[in-house]
Amino acid sequence: METENGYQTEVNERGSRLSVGERQLISFARALLADPRILILDEATANIDTRTEKALQEGLNRLLKGRTSFIIAHRLSTIQHSSLIMVVDKGRIVESGNHSQLLAREGEYYKLFMSQWVE
Repeated sequence: METENGYQTEVNERGSRLSVGERQLISFARALLADPRILILDEATANIDTRTEKALQEGLNRLLKGRTSFIIAHRLSTIQHSSLIMVVDKGRIVESGNHSQLLAREGEYYKLFMSQWVE
């Protein structure tokens, strides 16, 4: 809506007039509109600002219910509400559990979380 003609703005071939984050949001919306039973998201919020990501996460929590989702992310806020989180290091799963369980173990996930959330 912030473009010169709102939703009617032409975005050119492959969205060349859009930012990387805007293209990422459109790709994300297309995937959800397809209503797949299994959804794989690879760094789905990497190019989105934190305010937009927060709004997106609220919607995601509702939209992902009842579907199998694999979410690959470095930004831990993206996966914080997942039922199962697997921490991969050098190609191996080194920890698994939900957010609370992994924090309580104070292992690799805890270290990553603390580095992203504590100054």
